[in-house]
Amino acid sequence: MADINELAEKKLKSRMTKIRKCNREPEEKEKFSQKFGTSFEIEFQNKNPDKLTDGITIFTSPEGKVLFAEYYYQIPEEEEYTSVDITEKQLKSIIEFFEDYKLEIDDSD
Repeated sequence: MADINELAEKKLKSRMTKIRKCNREPEEKEKFSQKFGTSFEIEFQNKNPDKLTDGITIFTSPEGKVLFAEYYYQIPEEEEYTSVDITEKQLKSIIEFFEDYKLEIDDSD
């Protein structure tokens, strides 16, 4: 069997080919996007991340509608972890906070 790193590189290349095709062809993007939602994590900064990590995980439908959101709290040293569902009111505040957020490449180097 192939090395997992080789398999990952091959799969990434395949995914990037598909993404580039979707960027060129709007109908292909629409069809491809119907097959997946997204999930992302917002990790809060803590003074000592070995003692505490916390953040928010959000899962969306392919249309970008939030399906589920939770707050997580972890004490790594003690291997303790818990999560709490985020209410609709809390989610509205989070979405408002990030409404101007845009992904961009940092080209300051």
